[in-house]
Amino acid sequence: MDPITQGVLGASLSQSASKKQNILIAGALGLLAGMSPDLDVLVRSSSDPLLFLEYHRQFTHSLVFIPFGSVICAIVFYHVFAKRFGFSFAQTWFYCALGYGTHALLDACTSYGTQLLWPFSNERYAWRVVSVIDPIFTLPLLLLVVIATLKRNPWFARIAMIWALTYPLVGMVQRDRAEVAGWQLAKTRQHQVVELEAKPSFANILVWKVVYETEDHYFADAVRVGRTVKTYPGESINKLVVTRDFPWLDPNSQQAKDVERFRWFSHGYLAQDPHNSSRIMDVRYSVVPNEFKALWSIELSPTASMDEHADYVTHRGSSADSRKVFYDMLFDR
Repeated sequence: MDPITQGVLGASLSQSASKKQNILIAGALGLLAGMSPDLDVLVRSSSDPLLFLEYHRQFTHSLVFIPFGSVICAIVFYHVFAKRFGFSFAQTWFYCALGYGTHALLDACTSYGTQLLWPFSNERYAWRVVSVIDPIFTLPLLLLVVIATLKRNPWFARIAMIWALTYPLVGMVQRDRAEVAGWQLAKTRQHQVVELEAKPSFANILVWKVVYETEDHYFADAVRVGRTVKTYPGESINKLVVTRDFPWLDPNSQQAKDVERFRWFSHGYLAQDPHNSSRIMDVRYSVVPNEFKALWSIELSPTASMDEHADYVTHRGSSADSRKVFYDMLFDR
């Protein structure tokens, strides 16, 4: 999730286990340690645009790395500020471990994918119960951590932790309701579904993007899960077939290897971009939930050399029309 959410969750757990007189520094240690695993974004290569996809949410987010990551944080923060406030190294490590330990589990609640069991497995765990940015989840945490700090009362931090556990559970119920609606849509279309998953749309757990796979196609629908369930039937797209869509691509080239790396990252949900035939897009994400308009893709070139990498392209912009469509779904207008 975003750094603010990661930080305040780490701070809330550290404060929950602290004494009143330690709550400020304990919160600071939990905050900083809770954000630190995302320093893996610094692992990049100018010659290999996909390298960061392999390392983001990898070893720094592994459960077995928590003891090592928390010790590194403790060494740094102990000498930077904790020591001068009378904290021992053991105390510093304890609060860092609590903060650091929250990070990967929170990331796994999103749909992006987190390698919790690296190096034993490179599976990307994605429970898809919270959006990567969700102010309804974050703001109560932030408010309660601030109050706990100002009042020197760890009980407010403990309430924050209750909220941090409750909200994903609600998201789990919402996800399951959205998936049931998706299965019903597929049944009415008489489709043989290979795989189906629902993920929360941007900044909420009310409107969900449901993507399912048949033998040859992907289908995207939006499902609004409120007191009643409302569906917004959407688009379909051909699944990627490299030999058909990119017949010129040498299977031994670096670009072909990059397609498989991108396939792993995208959990196989790949299609040729209908708006740019040289691009392969991750169909799981879009601003409007029932559309296939990628937020990121890779771009191939028939003139690239055998050892030249594919380009990684982001599509962050959203038009006023697409935002209006999304808000109309969100607010049931």
